[in-house]
Amino acid sequence: MRVRILVVEDDSKLGDLLVRGLGEGGNAADLAPCGEDALWMAKANHYDAIVLDVKLPGLDGFQTCAALRADGVWTSVLMLTARDAIEDRIAGLDAGADDYLTKPFSIAELRARLRAVVRRGATERPTILQAGDLQLDPATHQVWRGEVEVGLANKEFALLELFMRRPGEVLSHYELLEQAWDMAYENRSNVIPVHIRRLRAKIDVPFGRQSIETVRGAGYRLSTIADT
Repeated sequence: MRVRILVVEDDSKLGDLLVRGLGEGGNAADLAPCGEDALWMAKANHYDAIVLDVKLPGLDGFQTCAALRADGVWTSVLMLTARDAIEDRIAGLDAGADDYLTKPFSIAELRARLRAVVRRGATERPTILQAGDLQLDPATHQVWRGEVEVGLANKEFALLELFMRRPGEVLSHYELLEQAWDMAYENRSNVIPVHIRRLRAKIDVPFGRQSIETVRGAGYRLSTIADT
C-alpha cells in the first residue's frame, strides 16, 4: 500500500532524513518546517498520515494538531516528542493525535507505527468519546455509564481513555504501561492487572457489564458491542 505522508519538523536535517526514509517503496513524503505551513498543506493536499513534531517554532505540535482537528482535518497524526512525561502524552491525545513516538527512534519503528495508524484510517473524533452507553469527556475528566457519573482515579481515567480512543483493538501490557505511566516508573510487574481490576469494579461490575475484555497472552480490549 502506497501512502502520502506530511512530515512537520523544523530541524531541516532530521526532516530531510524522515522524508527520504518514509518516501521509500513508492511512498511520497512532503516536509513542512512549521505548524503554520502544516495547516495549509494538510488542507490543500490529501495525506494518509501526518508525522508531527511537538517542539516547533510558532505553533507547537499540540496547538497544530488541535488546529487541524478544529479545521476538520482528520488525517491520522503521529506525534514525535523528546518528552516522556505522561502529561505530554495525554496532551497530545487530547489535542487529537492518534499515536506518539518518543525520540530517539528508528525509521523502522516509525514506519510500523504509521502503517498501524493508516490502517485505522482517518475518522472524525468527537469531543466526548463514546462506546455503547459509556461516555468519557477528556476535557473535564468525567465518565458516565448511561446517566450515572462514575468517579475514576487519574490512572484509571488514563487507561479508559486509551481504550475508548481505540475500541475493539487489543492493547498489550507494554502499550498500556508506555502510554499511561511515566517510563521511569519501576514497579511494572502487576500494575496493569491491578488497575484494570479497579476500573472494571467501577465501570462494569455495578452495571452488570463486561466491557473490558482480557485477551489471554495479548492484553486487553474494550468491547465494541454496546450491550456487553
